Order: sequence, then C-alpha cells, then structure tokens
Amino acid sequence: MGEFEDDLIDDQPQAQLTHLTASGEAHMVDIGDKQPSVRLASAAGMVLLSSQCIALLRDGSIPKGDALAVARIAGIMGAKRTPDIIPLCHPLPLSGVDVHLHVHDTGVEIRATVRTTYSTGVEMEALTAVTTTALALIDMVKAVDKHARITDVRVTAKSGGRSGDWREPEADGTPAASGGQVWDESDFLS
Repeated sequence: MGEFEDDLIDDQPQAQLTHLTASGEAHMVDIGDKQPSVRLASAAGMVLLSSQCIALLRDGSIPKGDALAVARIAGIMGAKRTPDIIPLCHPLPLSGVDVHLHVHDTGVEIRATVRTTYSTGVEMEALTAVTTTALALIDMVKAVDKHARITDVRVTAKSGGRSGDWREPEADGTPAASGGQVWDESDFLS
C-alpha cells in the first residue's frame, strides 16, 4: 500500500462497500428494511480568492450582484437535487438545509448542514450543498478572479443511522470530543 492509502486506514475494521454486489457491479442499495431515524450531516469547504475579489465581496460590489446570496441559494438547491447528479443516491425527503458562508482574508469558507428523517444518511447531500455553493460563487466572481479555487471539501460531522455519530478530528489530529453523546444541532453549524 502506498503512503496515501496508509493515511486512510485507522484502527477500525474495514467497512464493506455496500454499493457493490458480490461480483463487483455497482448497484443501488436497498434501504427498504431500514427504520427511518433523524439524520444530520455537515460538510465544509473553501473557495480561495484574490484579495481584490475579497474586497469586492466585503463591500458588496461584485459586478454580477450579491454573490454570497446567490451561492447560498444554489447550495440549498444542490442538496435537493443530489440524486439527479450522484447516480446511486436515493431521493430523500429533506427536512432542512442550512448553508453558511464566511468571508476570510484568503477566501470564503462554506459550511452546510442537511437534515432528514429517513432510512439513509445525508452526507452526499451536505457535500453537494457545499460544492454547488462553491461553483455558484465562482460563477459570480469569475469576471474579477479567474484563479478562484475550490479546496478542502469534506464531511465534518454526521449523526444518526446504524454507524452512529461521527465528527471530524480536531485540527491537531486529536479525536473530536463527542464522548459518544447524542449530538446537539448546534454542533453541526459551528
């Protein structure tokens, strides 16, 4: 195994790839026997931007209009359309999608939280919300920043389902301080 793969393995047993049949063919997982439960997932990402573009975002003078508002709405729409673009995702009844954008000196941080009460998780919907937000933001600013770059897109937390709760490790690599407790919704919006 290469160096990269070694970083992906932890002390937990390997999970089975549920989207593959015994013969290795991709298929949509049957979730008909799973009980619905409350599920949440959060994702985050960053769009790196030039200092000129950051200044225009901060003073609201992007030529195409309110880039942050357009990007936020695009992210919500993206979460709702996830099964249309990710082939093996189930259509889900989403009960909520929150998208937050924060302008930093080097770019815009994006955080999304998706909620449902259903038989499968919403990690892909949270990731789609973040990436759609990022793409829409780039579309809004591309006239002033042709080098905008999407980076660091990842799931940051999940709650519910058979595999339980999970939260991204702290920046120093230590495990998140969940202590096995039930998640409070505010944990997903930080």
